[in-house]
Amino acid sequence: MSFLTKISEGTKQTTKKLRYTLLSAFFNFIKISIDPDFQNPCDTPALKKLFRAGKPNQLKIIEKDAVDEIIFRTQNPRNRLILELMARGGMRIGEVLKLIPIDIEDRKVIIRDPKSGKETEVVFLPQKVADRLKKYIRDNKIKPNDRIFPITYAAARIIVKKAGELVGIHLRPHDLRRHAATYASRAGTPLEIVSKVILRHSNLSTTQLYLGKVSDVEAMRWIDNLHG
Repeated sequence: MSFLTKISEGTKQTTKKLRYTLLSAFFNFIKISIDPDFQNPCDTPALKKLFRAGKPNQLKIIEKDAVDEIIFRTQNPRNRLILELMARGGMRIGEVLKLIPIDIEDRKVIIRDPKSGKETEVVFLPQKVADRLKKYIRDNKIKPNDRIFPITYAAARIIVKKAGELVGIHLRPHDLRRHAATYASRAGTPLEIVSKVILRHSNLSTTQLYLGKVSDVEAMRWIDNLHG
């Protein structure tokens, strides 16, 4: 316990859980491979309780009307496209900023070196967003291997923050990605499509954190829609 406490001091509960899990796995390896009578020192109720994972936080969801207004009130073509790629395509801000013209294939966007560790992933765009993106590339004469949006991550965050201020909300880049998932889910898109196609998550449990809580009013509205 003293060792785990020392190496986990000042870290988040998820990090504490990870370090406990790795150490426990190491001792289990010893037990399985070297000494069957070895007792795993991590296998105690006190340590399991102290280093268990915390409850996941429910993430903030921006409603569709607010997102639509944010996008429509953003006049700068570059800034609007950045917002739309996150809110309509479910892209991460880092993925948007790394885009180059050869990544655009009609309505498909190829994500190279994605967060998942895969070689590539694919994002599917609404036709209007894809058309605006290709027009922006043509109008600005962006070369095939040049970045479409050559700005820093900090600058992009400021763009998103100011866009949110237009409608009086505190907006962060990932709020728009979460909106893409929640809107798709509430529009009746199967969870597998939301998870594997829009968010490109490896498991459904991660996706479920994105979808937000459903209010009583909204729950009753969906029941009424289902049953006339």
